[in-house]
Amino acid sequence: MDIVNGFSKLSKEQKIDWLAENYFIDNQAIIYFLKSYWNNDEALQKLHDEFIENTITNFYLPLGVAPNFIINGKTYAVPMVIEESSVVAAAANAAKFWSQRGGFKATVLSTEKIGNVHFMFEGSKQKIEQFIKQVQPMFRERTAEITRNMEKRGGGILKIDLVDKTAELANYYQLHATFDTKDSMGANFINSCLEEFANVLREESMKFEDFTENERKSLQIVMSILSNYVPNCVVRAEVSCKIDDLKSKEIENPKEFAERFVQAVRIAEIETYRAVTHNKGIMNGVDAVVLATGNDFRAIESGVHSFAAKDGKYTSLSHAEIVDDEFLFWLDLPLALGTVGGLTNLHPMVKFALELLGKPNANELMQIIAVAGLAQNFAAIKSLTTTGIQQGHMKMHLMNILNQLEATSEERAKVVKHFESQTVSHSAVVSFVEHLRKE
Repeated sequence: MDIVNGFSKLSKEQKIDWLAENYFIDNQAIIYFLKSYWNNDEALQKLHDEFIENTITNFYLPLGVAPNFIINGKTYAVPMVIEESSVVAAAANAAKFWSQRGGFKATVLSTEKIGNVHFMFEGSKQKIEQFIKQVQPMFRERTAEITRNMEKRGGGILKIDLVDKTAELANYYQLHATFDTKDSMGANFINSCLEEFANVLREESMKFEDFTENERKSLQIVMSILSNYVPNCVVRAEVSCKIDDLKSKEIENPKEFAERFVQAVRIAEIETYRAVTHNKGIMNGVDAVVLATGNDFRAIESGVHSFAAKDGKYTSLSHAEIVDDEFLFWLDLPLALGTVGGLTNLHPMVKFALELLGKPNANELMQIIAVAGLAQNFAAIKSLTTTGIQQGHMKMHLMNILNQLEATSEERAKVVKHFESQTVSHSAVVSFVEHLRKE
């Protein structure tokens, strides 16, 4: 197959025609299939087409809602976008459980975001320190136009430091800048500031009298970019109650349950193999709400997992303990989020999700998302230490299996009834459906 030139300049229909002709046998069927996912509202479809490049159609994920979340005394129905069976059900189950025990508490501990100008310099450390000290006022002067609106909202540049990294990489220095971006995630704002810092370094280094000619030439900007590692933009979510208050339909012996729960969390704290899966469960809840609210789940994932390894070993994000007959369960998460800018002002479903949550500001959204992660983690550990996680998960997965098998309504009814008292597995469902069809 020949390399295609100018693909981005083709119309959407031309792109689809080219793909159908070159990659599929039944051209017309694939064209019809892709177009069937277009929105009938042309303006809405155009909006979606312009979110990314080379759009050919829409890719749908379900939007579910987990009700009964009480967070700092306020009740929420939390929107979640995810494809994995049982995640929304588990979150809703945990939310209802804790709604009867005082609900969740969430606190934003800090909101600092970070960006770096990475540069190389072959010369005197003392001179580069003197140079940065001299140009410090210029960093703010040259970014005044960029920061004006952010400063009106109470945010802006917090601090700019020179960091010497030459012990780790020869001649490597960085400007380490911290920011407060208020209700925006702030990526474009931070990157614009950083690029202007870099311009100041380039231009002013040529005028700095203490530099030799070689030192001037050696100052080279490598890149200017924000960091998705935000260990000082952290929110805490927590729940607590008396051990006896844990008693429920699934928890007959609260003391035994609490002790086993704490042991399960402790295992995730010391065993990396378990910690990765443990934290993945937390992120089931986090990512689902991040997606629903139009935020960048890849950035969140990257920052969260780095945070989990900040002390040199990958460990659990959540923690639990028993203190004086009280059960305590909490987690700290680094979350750089926005409720203005980006998709939050464009995507209709994101607007819906944010309105459903009461139009939260960035700090409130941090709290909601951290609580969703804690709820998901509680539900998972509760299942693991009581009935086992597969029982509930596979029953939720049953509909997916039946869809794969193209089961009829009559077959579905019989399968669901049969597996009310049987363990669900893919092979067991296939076998039972085949038996029905033979009959």
